[in-house]
Amino acid sequence: MDLVTIDDVPQGSPGARLSDGTILHLRRAARTNTIETLLPSTNIALLGCGAEGLDIARRIVTRAEDGTAADELAAARALLPPDTPLLAPVIGPRLIVAQGLAYRSHLEEMSGTPEPAHPTAFLKSPSSIVGPEASVCIPSQASGMVDYEGEIAFVFGRTAYRVDESEALACIAGVTAANDISARDWTPGVFAATDPWEARLTWEVNIMGKQLPGFTPLGPALRTLDSIADLDALRVQTRLNGQVLQDDTLGGSIFPVEKAIAYFSQWYRFEPGDILLTGTPAGVGLGRNPPIFLQPGDRIEVEVEGAGTLSTPITGPA
Repeated sequence: MDLVTIDDVPQGSPGARLSDGTILHLRRAARTNTIETLLPSTNIALLGCGAEGLDIARRIVTRAEDGTAADELAAARALLPPDTPLLAPVIGPRLIVAQGLAYRSHLEEMSGTPEPAHPTAFLKSPSSIVGPEASVCIPSQASGMVDYEGEIAFVFGRTAYRVDESEALACIAGVTAANDISARDWTPGVFAATDPWEARLTWEVNIMGKQLPGFTPLGPALRTLDSIADLDALRVQTRLNGQVLQDDTLGGSIFPVEKAIAYFSQWYRFEPGDILLTGTPAGVGLGRNPPIFLQPGDRIEVEVEGAGTLSTPITGPA
């Protein structure tokens, strides 16, 4: 099942993308005098209902897919065209934990950075999230080295705190595409540093360069975990103006996602709707010779199999 957020009211409405691309408005499709009418008004609230909430949504989707309720759904204005405007599949998560140093190929392109002994990550501001087709403006205060990082985002469907690896995937609702857009203005400071502490101070600038408005595009769909046959084979591809720049599978990660979830849950309490970005593979702009950075007029796309293509037009600077 592919969940989306329809851009029809503030904070949007829960929807689903059908196999033919049609967008199903779940609340309009709910049958009166049934438990379906209790469907929450946001996807985060829906995930918070656990398996029961997803089962209700899945029942509505099944009815729409088999064609038996076509007239009923049409009368309810529940069937929307594939180009219906969408927001991010989850709006207002409490927590975004973003892995770094996650793919071997990315470490190799970054001057042979050594592999970490355990998963590493930083926090991103939920206010940096935008949905598919939302424009992202090059910031005037950091306009020269804005980079892309196509990633697979895991969205939690239940509380995960101090879980074991064997329990980790049971806490995940599904995956979507993400772009960890990054202003790389910190990099000259790294190369100019003459001692470890001076280099360490550049890390703060690195993290701030990932928090700017719109710097976490997300979407278009949240593909539920039960629809993914092989997580290691899940592919992420990034294209800049149609040119493929990143292409890898989750299996290229240094640490299995179960290990990463279990490790970070020793520190963070994940709740339904919270997000774990799983890092980026080789092909980022900074790692190229010559480097490639985003410019006004560019269109950057991140495609995750099943979740769809997250397209972001670049504007600015402003």
